[in-house]
Amino acid sequence: MKPDSQHRRLLDNWHDELNSAAMYDALAAAERDPGRKDIFAQLAQAERRHAEVWRRRLEGAGLTPRPHRQDFRTRLMRRLIHWFGPAFVISSIAAAEYADRNKYAGQPDAAALSSEERGHAAVIQAVADGGPAIAGAEPWHRGLASGNDLRAAVLGVNDGLVSNFCLVMGVAGASASPSSVLLTGCAGLIAGALSMALGEWLSVTNARELASSQLGKEAAEIEQTPEAERHELALIYRAKGLPKDEAERIAGTLMADKDTALDAMAREELGIDPKELGGRPWRAAGLSLALFSLGALMPILPFTLLDGMVALIGSAVLSALALFAVGALTSLFNGRSALFSALRQTVIAGLAAAITYGVGHVLGASLSG
Repeated sequence: MKPDSQHRRLLDNWHDELNSAAMYDALAAAERDPGRKDIFAQLAQAERRHAEVWRRRLEGAGLTPRPHRQDFRTRLMRRLIHWFGPAFVISSIAAAEYADRNKYAGQPDAAALSSEERGHAAVIQAVADGGPAIAGAEPWHRGLASGNDLRAAVLGVNDGLVSNFCLVMGVAGASASPSSVLLTGCAGLIAGALSMALGEWLSVTNARELASSQLGKEAAEIEQTPEAERHELALIYRAKGLPKDEAERIAGTLMADKDTALDAMAREELGIDPKELGGRPWRAAGLSLALFSLGALMPILPFTLLDGMVALIGSAVLSALALFAVGALTSLFNGRSALFSALRQTVIAGLAAAITYGVGHVLGASLSG
């Protein structure tokens, strides 16, 4: 690595830690709950310790950093916290911490800080998810994170339906014979379903491999720094609303057994179920294949029973009905009315199919001419 890029990395790390410390200071100043106030203060202190590590390394490299200037995002967040309170921004901060939890993973000289950053992400996520004063005032949103299986199923059917509907309309617009449309639609179903299944299999497999790797690192941290892990686990439980003494007692009890400690840290810090490790790849692939195929079947089914323009109209009608049903189902997790969701889905997908039909017609005419 070139010296200037090395210095830039150290400076960026130093600035990032000081920005984070300033944000947690603002949260601590605005928070009314004593337990969460203390959590935010401890996180700010930890970020300042991290910043001090990078400052010393900068000085060791012969650089004296200029006075820190908070970036725009930090200044904006601090103002929002001051104006509207921690609850207004806590989810955004938790999401940002989660996205940055592995920011030091590729920096060999930051291995000691990497596990702490993951712990910070887990703590702030626990505050965002479980703090009574944060979530208690808005009980309507508690179920929004549930229903992920339903969401995946609906979107899987929708992917197959929309993609194959547009494909069939495009081929039909080119004045292809019904048998050619049917053949193309079947090819689209098979290719799309296999692609989706493979993508899902790879996604879950990679997630399992990552989870296994993280569990291995967590086991090593429990072995090497048990007191730091106990403190981290206690902070997570306090963030979920437990009193300080109770949180520390539970953390101490769990950390007394290494297997129990690993299970607790996997669930609370990493968000991993050690028994599942992110799911089963073949089950996920099979479900993805089946759901995509179900949706992709709708546009081609009329071509197996009807002929000519009647088959084309039947395909459009059956696809529109399926789109209407899928749109209505999306209202279960998008917060809109079933009628609005169904009409929006049908109109947008119908316009996409009409465009592909028109493109197919133009290309078919130009190629035949």
